[in-house]
Amino acid sequence: MGYTPPNPSRTPALATLDPSPPHLFRRYWREFLRPRSGMLVLAMLVSVVEGSTLGALSWLLEPLFDQVFTQRSGGLLLWVGLGILMLFAVRGLTSILGRWLLARVNLSTAAAMQSAMLRHLLTLDGAFFQLNPPGTLIERVQGDTVAAQGGAQVVITGVARDLVALVGLFAVALSIDPRWTLAALVGAPLLILPAAALRRYIRRKTLQTREQAGLRATRLDEIFHGIQQVKLNQMEDYQAGRYDRIVERIVRAEVKSATGRAAIPALVDIVTGIGFFAVLMLGGAQVVAGERTTGEFMSFFTAMALTFQPIRRLSDMAGVWQIARASLERLYELFDIRPVTQRPDTSRAKPDRLPPEIVFQDVRFGYDDGSPVLRGLSFRAEAGKVTALVGASGAGKSTVFHLLAGLADPAEGRILIGGVPATDLALADQRRLFAAVTQDSALFDETLRENLIFGRRGIDPVRLDRALADANAVEFLVRLPAGLDTPAGPRGSALSGGQRQRIAIARALLAEAPVLLLDEATSALDAASETAVTNALDHARAGRTTLVIAHRLATVRDADRIVVLDAGRVAEEGTHDELLARGGLYARLHALQFRD
Repeated sequence: MGYTPPNPSRTPALATLDPSPPHLFRRYWREFLRPRSGMLVLAMLVSVVEGSTLGALSWLLEPLFDQVFTQRSGGLLLWVGLGILMLFAVRGLTSILGRWLLARVNLSTAAAMQSAMLRHLLTLDGAFFQLNPPGTLIERVQGDTVAAQGGAQVVITGVARDLVALVGLFAVALSIDPRWTLAALVGAPLLILPAAALRRYIRRKTLQTREQAGLRATRLDEIFHGIQQVKLNQMEDYQAGRYDRIVERIVRAEVKSATGRAAIPALVDIVTGIGFFAVLMLGGAQVVAGERTTGEFMSFFTAMALTFQPIRRLSDMAGVWQIARASLERLYELFDIRPVTQRPDTSRAKPDRLPPEIVFQDVRFGYDDGSPVLRGLSFRAEAGKVTALVGASGAGKSTVFHLLAGLADPAEGRILIGGVPATDLALADQRRLFAAVTQDSALFDETLRENLIFGRRGIDPVRLDRALADANAVEFLVRLPAGLDTPAGPRGSALSGGQRQRIAIARALLAEAPVLLLDEATSALDAASETAVTNALDHARAGRTTLVIAHRLATVRDADRIVVLDAGRVAEEGTHDELLARGGLYARLHALQFRD
């Protein structure tokens, strides 16, 4: 069994710049924009009003020149002036309202995408997170979702405001003289090929920027996570140099992308200049000859001049859309990854008794590199007793825990939990059966209380106090000024290793799960801390089926059954005394550890 999803940290598929799937924007609309369709429609209506004011303004210039100025009509001057004033007032108000609505849509859409992406990532298997470093995923959740906001902006400002403005302005221009309008557009065909090439260039550079941004976030995560090792090994300059090289690549790619975006409006300027020159030569000659009025020319020329900014914005929107499109492709590539472990939404059966017996029947499993980890593993962990898994590194001990926790499923064979195949259990039901304490128990940068209850409300204070007492955590909690309301610090850094382990044990006791998984729970502790944690684990094991992973054999000598693994199979099993007397692999491992 392997795991081969696309790796977002490398995004090989995106590097080929294949066209976006036809459904890309439809999915974006259906999943994120449609819930905000009310604000979108209102923003578009407001933008339509804003855009239509330009056409009305250019239309008012003809009576201003031909009737007010030429015919000296003072009475009409007031009405034309009020009309122009009203247009600017409407344009100002709609501009403010439109930008407020657009900000609401953009920010709420980005927030919804970030939440949806995080929820999706949390459903993926553990192997996915082995392939994709945290920094890259953080950049996907934050950076790509923000960059994708341009999609809504293109629709609202591009289609509603600027396109409506262009339609109105060209309507005025065509009503005055279609030939002048054609002359103004004489250079437009020159834009087609360069604009298409620039859009592809912008998209390619945007993809490079997003990939390098993921590497930058990964580098920062590794530096800050391993800051102690960085300092102890005097790696400050080395790590800063690696970070500098990534940042330099991002700067180069972003500068090239910005240059490409600037080149499109620059081409529009050149083409517009050609059009203005053609209109001036054609229309100006007709005005000089008396064939057309000054008001007609000024109205037309103003309409063409006012198209300048909408066309520039629309051309720049092409670059914005390429950035949004690249980010949407990366996001939906991630959304389309599905967990390898597929389970029913509702369990088909439940364990017949608790605590349950756990049985592995000829289980086989392997990771991506193709090398098998478990090769027909079969053993039984009796209900309510302690079963220890020992063996050399790579024997498959941790893989057993991954399978029990539902982080992966066997390629072959069965795992029975209380007589029920694990694959018949919903993942939530399976994980509810287990409480785990690992060598590096994770604490979050919240209070100790929050680390214990994990958002569960209504926990009886008596039950909480009993869990803390059984975990031997009370003796250090009473010395903390804020007690359970003391912040744990980043990754639990405010506590010692033994204190973190005892909080993790208390958390496992609060879960009241019928199976306890212990993965080297005391291996990193000093003697005093190990004694306290071992006593706490003795409390935790009571009334539970317990599986223990251990490298130090002294910690499992009292287990009810010891299963010795070798290369993914059971080499031997029995009690500590039985295995020593047998003189097999366990006896050799014991002799190596205790030869002094």
